[in-house]
Amino acid sequence: VSSCRSVSKVHDEWFVDEARVRTAVGLPEKQNEMPNERELTCGICFESCPRESMGAASCGHPFCGVCWRGYISTAINDGPGCLMLRCPDPSCSAAVGQDMVNLFASDEDKGKYERYLCRSYIEDNRKTKWCPAPGCEYAVEFVVGSGSYDVSCGCSYGFCWNCTEEAHRPVDCSTVSKWILKNSAESENMNWILANSKPCPKCKRPIEKNQGCMHITCTPPCKFEFCWLCLGPWSDHGERTGGFYACNRYEAARQEGAFDDSERRREMAKNSLERYTHYYERWAANQSSRQKALGDLQSLQNDKLEKLSDIQSQPESQLKFIIEAWLQIVECRRVLKWTYAYGYYLPDHEHAKRQFFEYVQGSYFSYCRFHSKYLSLKGILLLLLIQVKQNLVWNAFISVRRKNFRSISMQTAHLKILMTSVQSWLD
Repeated sequence: VSSCRSVSKVHDEWFVDEARVRTAVGLPEKQNEMPNERELTCGICFESCPRESMGAASCGHPFCGVCWRGYISTAINDGPGCLMLRCPDPSCSAAVGQDMVNLFASDEDKGKYERYLCRSYIEDNRKTKWCPAPGCEYAVEFVVGSGSYDVSCGCSYGFCWNCTEEAHRPVDCSTVSKWILKNSAESENMNWILANSKPCPKCKRPIEKNQGCMHITCTPPCKFEFCWLCLGPWSDHGERTGGFYACNRYEAARQEGAFDDSERRREMAKNSLERYTHYYERWAANQSSRQKALGDLQSLQNDKLEKLSDIQSQPESQLKFIIEAWLQIVECRRVLKWTYAYGYYLPDHEHAKRQFFEYVQGSYFSYCRFHSKYLSLKGILLLLLIQVKQNLVWNAFISVRRKNFRSISMQTAHLKILMTSVQSWLD
């Protein structure tokens, strides 16, 4: 019942109109018992059965155990609607609740019912959402007043509570939505076709020319031969028009401005495509690097940290700083990735804003250097595992690593602050 989905709404409406709420949720005002007789007639199969083999909801309408099991099993296997199951009697609206399910359903059906019940609670609660990570079955509760929409699931996946996309600070949700749509849309394919091809003058099929002379032959079944420059029939060309590598007709028409519009469109499409490619390639590269770092982190958590603990006779709690460092590397890659989507949508004519943004992004590259620190971490860990029998100074190793990783953490936090300042200034 949409008006009674939350506990607070049910509580409020109960005192406003108790009778309506009872009817809506299938809760009779009075609990009715089955007739006190030795044998009762099932309302579905009409068989006479001993009273102890019968069952009834709060309404008291008796049905045999076999019919109850079939009725409940069918409802559960039909989907989440089983949560609103009512008495089998056509004239009755009494609810068939979890107590009846536990009494008559199989273990498999009980599990399905409990999952539907849990899903209903999560989806009807504004403060909880399912984690959108593939294969994850966790739900996340949002703490009001945290100051950020970025949340993290127990599976280590971080996402934005507002739009449920991957966590994307300092970029706002609308920018993320536009960027994802642009990456998946056909618009960039059309831009590429416009920038790198010309239509056959006869069949209009796009043709790409990557080398060779200006004599073009369209693919079968068209087979039309034409000049790449002026798009005129090749039969009208020859030595008198400039040969195979030039076209006097094209140059003359160009001087008169005949090709200005088409050339302008091609140039604009080419510039737009080059700009998009610049930002997308760097966005995708950081995404790939982040996934690699996540894989290394998982490998470290599942196997390497335990081995390192055994070799050094140190509790894993003393090695947690390595996990924290890896998490910072992952976070660095995430933040850097979204700066490219942010930069793509900064207007070119607003030079001051763009210069400030590029300064912030550039400073991140110059002093963070998390990639080299990451490689250094891997190298030192491998060196440690190989040379551990030579009694390397463990405390010195921890001291140096902690200092470096604390630097990464501070630099990442600094970038977030700067990027948030940029966004606030632009808004």
